[in-house]
Amino acid sequence: MTAKRRGAQLVMLAFAIVVVMGAYASVGLGINGQIPSGTFTYGLGLAVLMFAAYGVLAKWAPWADPLLLPLVTLLNGIGLVFIYRIEQTGQAGASATNQLMWTALGVVMFSATLIVLKDHRTLQRLTYTMGALGLLLLIMPLLPIIGEDVNGANIWIKIGPLTYQPAEMAKMALVIFFAGYLVAKRDVLALAGRRLFFIDLPRVRDLGPVLITWGLSLGVLVLQKDLGSSLLVFGTFIAMLYIATQRTSWVLIGVLLFVGGAVLAGQLFGHVQDRFEVWLDPGNPEFYNRELGGSEQLMQGLFAMGSGGILGTGLGQGFPREIPLSFSDFIIAVVGEELGLTGLMAILMVYALIVERGLRTALAARDPFTKLLAGGLSFLLAWQVFIIVGGVTRLIPLTGLVTPFLSAGGSALLTNWILIALLVRMSDAARRPPPQAIQNEGLTQVFTR
Repeated sequence: MTAKRRGAQLVMLAFAIVVVMGAYASVGLGINGQIPSGTFTYGLGLAVLMFAAYGVLAKWAPWADPLLLPLVTLLNGIGLVFIYRIEQTGQAGASATNQLMWTALGVVMFSATLIVLKDHRTLQRLTYTMGALGLLLLIMPLLPIIGEDVNGANIWIKIGPLTYQPAEMAKMALVIFFAGYLVAKRDVLALAGRRLFFIDLPRVRDLGPVLITWGLSLGVLVLQKDLGSSLLVFGTFIAMLYIATQRTSWVLIGVLLFVGGAVLAGQLFGHVQDRFEVWLDPGNPEFYNRELGGSEQLMQGLFAMGSGGILGTGLGQGFPREIPLSFSDFIIAVVGEELGLTGLMAILMVYALIVERGLRTALAARDPFTKLLAGGLSFLLAWQVFIIVGGVTRLIPLTGLVTPFLSAGGSALLTNWILIALLVRMSDAARRPPPQAIQNEGLTQVFTR
C-alpha cells in the first residue's frame, strides 16, 4: 500500500515539474520566440529540490497524504515562472533566482520540520509558549531600531542587510496556541447561555478569549496599519472556535465584532479610511493619484484581468510592468491576464485541493488537538487566498497580503513550507494504520515473494 502511494506521488511530482518547465519555456516563446537559456537549469534546480523533499517525506512520513507535495510543487513552480516573466519586463524587485534560493531554503525548513518533529502532539505542551512567541513576533516591527516602515505599514524588521516580516511566522504560532487553548477550554466555551431567536448565545463570562483576540487584531490594524494580518488572525480564531464548539453564535459574534471594529477604525484612523475609499470608488482621480494607498495598483490589476478574458493573452504576452508590485501583491492579476479566467480558476482549484486534503486530515485525526490544528492551518491557507484574491478582484478592500507560494518574498514562502510540513506530519499520523496492521502487511509481502 505504501509503495503504491509513493509511486503515485513520484509520478505526480514529476508531472508537476514538467508542467512548470513547459510554462517556463512558453514564457520565452511568448516574449521573443525562443526557449529561455535557463530553462534546463531552473527545471533541474526545482527537480533536485522537490525530489529531495520527496525523499525526506518518504523516509520520515511514509503514510502522509501523497497529493500535498506535488500540489505545492506546482504552485511554487508556477510562481517562479511568473516572477521570471515579470523580471523580463525590468520591474525592480522581481528576481526568479532569488525566489529559487528562497524555495531551496523553504524545502530545507520543510525537511527539517519533518525530521525534528516526529510527533506533532508535542506542540500541545508548548501552547502558551507559542502564544507568547506569536505576540512577540507581532509587536517586533513596532520596536525601535529593528522596526521598519515600508510603504506606510509597520510590518517589517531589519537586522543588518536582512529584512523579515515576522507576522508571517506569528500567524502559525498563534494557530498552534489557539488549537492547544481551545482543546483545553472547548467544553466551557460550548456551554450555552441565553437563547436569542433561533441562536443559543454563549455565556457572557466566556467572551473573554474572543474579546482579547478582537483587541489584538484591532491593535495590529491600528498600530501596524496591517488590515490583512488583522483580518487573518481574527478570522482564523473564530473559525477554530467554531470547529471546537460547533456553535454558530461564535461566528456571528465574531463577524459583528470585526465589522464594528473595522467601521470604528475607519472613522478614527486615516489609513483604514483610505482603504475603504479606494475600494468603493477606485476610478476617482483623487484616489488614483494618491502617493500612498492610491487606487492605481487596483485599477491596473483590474484592467489586466479584463484584457485576459477567458483564455488569457498567453504567457509572455501581457503587460505586467503596468501593475505596481505585480511580482508580490498583485501576481494574481498577472496570472489572470496571461492565463485568463481559465488559468486563474485552475490555480484556485490547486489551492482548494490543498485545503481539502488538510481538512480531510482533520476529519481522519484521532485526537482533538490534531483535528483543531489541521483544521486551523487549512483554514489559514484558504482564508489568506480568499483575502488576497478578493482584494485584487475588488470583492473586498485590498489588504496587502501576498499569495501563498506564488508571490515573491522569503518570509511568506518559508512559513508556508513549514505549514505544509505540519500538515504532512499530521496526515502521516492520521493515515498510519495500527502497528498490528503494518506487521500483517509486512508478513503478507514476505509470503507473496
